[in-house]
Amino acid sequence: MRLTQRLRRAPLLTASVLAFALAACAARATDQPPAQAGATAAAPASDPGAAAPAAAQPAPDAAAPAPDAAQGAGGATAAAPSGAVEKGGAPAAPAVASAEWPQWRGPNRDGLAAGVAPPAAWPKELKPRWKVTVGIGHASPVVSRGVVYQHARQGEEEVLLALDAATGRELWRAGAVAAPYEVNSAARDHGKGPKSTPAVSGGRVFTLGIAGLLSAHDARTGRLLWRKDFSRQFPVTSPLYGTAMSPLVVGDAVVAHVGGHDKGALTAFDAATGAVRWTYDADGPAYSSPVVLTAGGERQLVTFTQKELVAVSAATGAPLWRLPAKTGYDTNCNTPVVYKDMVVVSLEGQGLVALRPAREGGRWAAREVWRNGENELYMNTPVLAGSTLYGLSARRKGQFFALDAATGKTLWQGPGRMGENASLVNLGGTLLALTNDAVLYVLPAGAPSFAPSAQYTVATSQTWAHPVFLGDQVLVKDETTLASLSLK
Repeated sequence: MRLTQRLRRAPLLTASVLAFALAACAARATDQPPAQAGATAAAPASDPGAAAPAAAQPAPDAAAPAPDAAQGAGGATAAAPSGAVEKGGAPAAPAVASAEWPQWRGPNRDGLAAGVAPPAAWPKELKPRWKVTVGIGHASPVVSRGVVYQHARQGEEEVLLALDAATGRELWRAGAVAAPYEVNSAARDHGKGPKSTPAVSGGRVFTLGIAGLLSAHDARTGRLLWRKDFSRQFPVTSPLYGTAMSPLVVGDAVVAHVGGHDKGALTAFDAATGAVRWTYDADGPAYSSPVVLTAGGERQLVTFTQKELVAVSAATGAPLWRLPAKTGYDTNCNTPVVYKDMVVVSLEGQGLVALRPAREGGRWAAREVWRNGENELYMNTPVLAGSTLYGLSARRKGQFFALDAATGKTLWQGPGRMGENASLVNLGGTLLALTNDAVLYVLPAGAPSFAPSAQYTVATSQTWAHPVFLGDQVLVKDETTLASLSLK
């Protein structure tokens, strides 16, 4: 999520680690049955402002396919072997099946493009293979079984598109849900979203709209399986600048922080039915996303809320530990990074902090391992390459840095004025950094300084969405289009 430069951050109160013993409270969401917004096959979109085709009525039975057995450490699973769908509805052999990017920041939610090697030699330019107008928004594309899923706004509707990864051909269009939204004046330049990245798991695609509408679609056909509207549960259903946290699939549950400013609930929903499994009632959601950390034998979800950094049991939602993370404008934007049994976060006015959760006297606490005050994150989420953490500091109007993840020592800092944000990917040890100004930097593995070996301009408008690297192509979403660029 991006905020206008008019927002200036205020110092954070001194952080202290607190034990947290409140019980998770049950909460109910208003179910919206799948009576509308099925899916239709359509030609590629040509006008992001045009209304989507009328949706087909879904079948009365909204049961979802059985989850796939393969599951990554981050909790996401690849879609069941559905592949692409021909216009007539018959499965087609996936054209690109080797690379998976099923959720925010990839298979394990860490920016690592596993199983994908960088080119032996980077080309002089990245030539387009295909380019499709999909609509506005900063939601990142996700990929499973050779199908690209893109959540975007077309006119006053949010739609979910399925595209063939090899050709860009539209396989189906779903959603087409009315999504009127008034942008906060402080974030008017950033559009009406959506900003949340979908998750693909067990043959289902989960989306979270700009106003907090949570939906599950069949990954093969686009049929609506279930939908949750939280307007009866919370006074408002999205934070001040629009929903931006991305759903996380853990086993057979999908986790989302629903609700709005000052009041929300981190909630696990049954992936097949949408039924509530557990809730952790908290303040409003942040603009970052939860990650899975295993420490002390406990699998826990770690995430920012509006005012805190919290950890809950991944199985039950029971609170484990928390610490204050208040910012001047309630804009916690960076996703925590897991390094071994630690979690690395940035706290406003305090730089980067590494925390190690552990039980102490029967209660959980997260103790500080190291602190780096030379670099501080705002919207950027860093990426690991071995024990080196690469990121874009908010200082000096955007400054790339590298630090030792074990000690917190700064290894190098690059020049300033590199941009407001950068999406980072570890591609076989090579660091790829796409700035919001559509500049892609290629940094060799183990580089002792910021000295890119290649640099490309990959779009003609802003690029806030995360890029996706698939074998010999990279997917880039700009303000209105999604393009596949060749790495050959």
